[in-house]
Amino acid sequence: MKLVESVPNFSEGRREDVVKEIIAEAEKYQGVWVLDWSMDPDHNRSVVTMIGKPEPLLKALFDMVKKASELIDMRKHKGEHPRMGATDVVPLVPIMGTTMKECVGYSKELGRRIGEELKIPVYLYERSATKPERENLANIRKGEFEGFFEKIKDPEWQPDFGPSEVHPTAGVTAVGAREFLIAFNVNLGTDNIDVANKIARAVRHISGGFRYVKAIGVELKDRGIVQVSMNLTNYKKSPMFRVFEVIKREAERYGVPVVGSEIVGLVPLLALVESAAFYLQLEDFDVSKIIENNVLDIFAKELEKSES
Repeated sequence: MKLVESVPNFSEGRREDVVKEIIAEAEKYQGVWVLDWSMDPDHNRSVVTMIGKPEPLLKALFDMVKKASELIDMRKHKGEHPRMGATDVVPLVPIMGTTMKECVGYSKELGRRIGEELKIPVYLYERSATKPERENLANIRKGEFEGFFEKIKDPEWQPDFGPSEVHPTAGVTAVGAREFLIAFNVNLGTDNIDVANKIARAVRHISGGFRYVKAIGVELKDRGIVQVSMNLTNYKKSPMFRVFEVIKREAERYGVPVVGSEIVGLVPLLALVESAAFYLQLEDFDVSKIIENNVLDIFAKELEKSES
């Protein structure tokens, strides 16, 4: 069986009815499973985690992008998280029986359809990028929705698919194949956004931090605190526990406590196992010693037999 994961991000985190309408587009398809979804009113963003067989998954994603373009008006959107479109980004991740090369092909197929049928400019990113400067999503998103009307006029920023002008309400969208990413946020016991920004600079790669960490400071106004909001693009080489420890130490410099952390969407079991092994100082521990993992292996083998 071939399975691909996708974690589309939509620029709506306050109207639950709108997010549910978008998710309903995926639930129409057999062979597609919505595993998790979450909304953040401060970020004004929702994240949906889903897996599926390639053909129905691509159809479901297109329908979700279409519905988002109908329900979200970027001219009215305000939030803490950088964004450039109603559907901000659609990543494709190989999960079972698929390769990264295949996912690159799927991303181009989906991107071309979004551009041609919905008239939304599409930029390919990460492994699908057509230019080195487009590999990093942050480079594409720079300027955000408001700045893209001028940015897209630059010959260097012509989209990979779709028209060479920003969709007036849906903005632009990034589509690409990538490795598994962990959206990991650490909350600080202060309302001083300067502290969050300084810590974000200490851990993110672009300013000298961890190679596989992207980070920004974010205000959580409803809670009266700030957050270091991160994407861990390779949790094996920049582990969660190591990043968390540096944030704690940096926060201590400013007399600020860490008051909690959160994972947005789903997380690989190995990332949590590594964190548990670090904090409990476990010796010679790995996922093979987790009972649920062994049970899942049995079920997977039985499923393969039944399908062969």
